[in-house]
Parts: sequence; C-alpha cells; structure tokens
Amino acid sequence: MEVKFDVVINFYKHFILRRKKERLRRTTPSLHQPLPSSTPGHFSCEMGELVTEKHVRYILSVEKRKDNFESVVMEHLRMNGAYWGLTALDLLGKLDTVDVDEVVSWMLSCQHELGGFAGNVGHDPHILYTLSAVQVLALFDKLDAIDVDKVTNYIVSLQNEDGSFSGDMWGEVDTRFSYIAICCLSILHRLDKINVEKAVKYIISCKNMDGGFGCTPGGESHAGQIFCCVGALALTGSLDLVDKDLLGWWLCERQVKSGGLNGRPEKLPDVCYSWWVLSSLIMIDRVHWISKEKLIKFILDCQDTENGGISDRPDDAVDVFHTYFGVAGLSLLEYPGLKPIDPAYALPVDVVNRIFFTK
Repeated sequence: MEVKFDVVINFYKHFILRRKKERLRRTTPSLHQPLPSSTPGHFSCEMGELVTEKHVRYILSVEKRKDNFESVVMEHLRMNGAYWGLTALDLLGKLDTVDVDEVVSWMLSCQHELGGFAGNVGHDPHILYTLSAVQVLALFDKLDAIDVDKVTNYIVSLQNEDGSFSGDMWGEVDTRFSYIAICCLSILHRLDKINVEKAVKYIISCKNMDGGFGCTPGGESHAGQIFCCVGALALTGSLDLVDKDLLGWWLCERQVKSGGLNGRPEKLPDVCYSWWVLSSLIMIDRVHWISKEKLIKFILDCQDTENGGISDRPDDAVDVFHTYFGVAGLSLLEYPGLKPIDPAYALPVDVVNRIFFTK
C-alpha cells in the first residue's frame, strides 16, 4: 500500500502536538512561565549562586598552562578556546582582565595567506577557526585589523554549487559550516557576496520530518545542528521556513528530570546544550515550553565552586568549553550580573549593536 509522505508528516505533527498539550496539562503552570525580571531576589537560594570571580580566575589560568596534557591535545583548537574563554569573560563583565594587543597580535599570526584563520600558528585554515577569530576581534572592536576582503574571498570560495559550504579545502560539508559562513559574513557586512538563496535552500533540504535538522540531507536531527540551521535562517531572515511548533516540541523534549538538556533523545544532559537548545527555542519563540528555573539549577550544579569552571554535568571535570556554554546559557536565562547575549550571533548584545548600529 502506498503511503504519501505528506500524510505521514501531518499524522506525526498531530501526534506530537497532542502530546505537547497533554504534557502541559500535567505540568505545574509556573514551570512554563518566563522568569521574573533579572534581580537577585527573584532567584531561589536553592538554585545556588554563580561563583563569578572563581570562573574568571579559572579562565585566565587556562591560557597560562602550556605544557599539561589538556593544553597539548587542544593545541589545534586554541582559536576556538580563545573565543570560548574571552566571550565568557565579557559576559561576566571581566574582559578588561586580558591584554588586548597580545591577543590580537596572536590572532593575526594565525591568518593564512588564503585569507582564513587557523586554530593555531602554523596550522591549516578552516572556516570554523575563521569565525572564532572574527568573533573575538569583534569583542575587542578590532575588525579593522584584518583585511576584510581577503577573509570574505576565502569564505566565498568554500560555497558549493548546491549552496552548501565546505569547511576547508578538503571539502567536508556540514550545516555547521553554512551557519559559520553566514554568521561570519554578516558580522563583516559581506553577506551579499555569497548566494544566500542557495544557502538557505540547502539548509532547508536538511530538515527532517520531526522538525529538526541534520548535518547533511537525511542526517539525524541533533540540537547542535538545529542551532546552526535555525541561526543561519534567522540571520538571513528566513525563519518563516521553520515549523516552529514541531521543532519547538522536539527541542523542549530535550529537557530531562534533572533540568538539564540533551542533544538527542535518550542521551545524558550536557551543559553545552543549555546553549544549543535554549538559543534555538528563543529564536523560534518557544522558550516558555521548558522550565527555566530547573535549567538554571542544573547549570549551577555543574560548577566547581572551589576552583572555578563548569563541567558537562555535576561532579565531572571542568573545561573552558563547558564554562563558556554554561555562562552563555545563564545569560540567555537572564541570570543577574551577566551581560545579555545574542542567540543568533553568539556574541554579547552590546557587541552586536556596535557592529550594526554604530558604524
């Protein structure tokens, strides 16, 4: 018997939305209401407290450790690490604790003759590290330190005929790279240099019947890829192409009993999804479908309250990756004392405003 694809999709959507209504009826209403205004008195002491100064000391100490195992195996990701650590410092209001000239000088030494940036000095360029470099330079208001046309030409050269983007000269294709290209060129005011229509069409081709997105057409829905696709669509003004109710339900189902979020069904929660899932829910206006209070408590429970840093889940080892995403998630949740962050650009809101409204 032939089953039409659109019939299956409509049945699936009806089933999911019915489950959503049943869940909302069973859930205490307060769990799905926006948090009160961001004043310390509105946050329960049971949630814990963000140990800001210890996190700042931890982030600054990571750069000083050059010879330990973690530093050696992460050498090729140093550009990403700079973005994670420095953006977290900015959200914590402590970016002035670093030497701007030293950071910018090192970053410029990582730029390849092709125009893209490498993860560290002497490594090959990649679109992933190029975005991290551009974002950090934007933090410091130093975008004029680079040859924008050269960076633009590098990114433009990575767009394929079907609208997708390769990560580097070796040709790997992933929707992460579509987001990175669009975000980077938008920050540089060069988005018109690529075929935006084809880029959007390719992203939509990666949409699944559950409302989510994969890394390539037919790829499994994953919260990280969903952020990339939704973020790219948001930056190109194409969010009308997303089924917000269907996707919103898939995303809100990522919250588990502990309050944390996972990236796929039946997986453990992880602090980094406090960014990937939460930012996506905000961009599609469905963040009220999860418990914000429980998520805040989960993130705070993942802190090392003695030495600073945030881990993937409680009692695990901390790292700068999860420290950034924990702080960024709390910023999206309007935790007091943190600067607000833009859910699409993954940069502090004041930095985004400076990029687009003061030049």
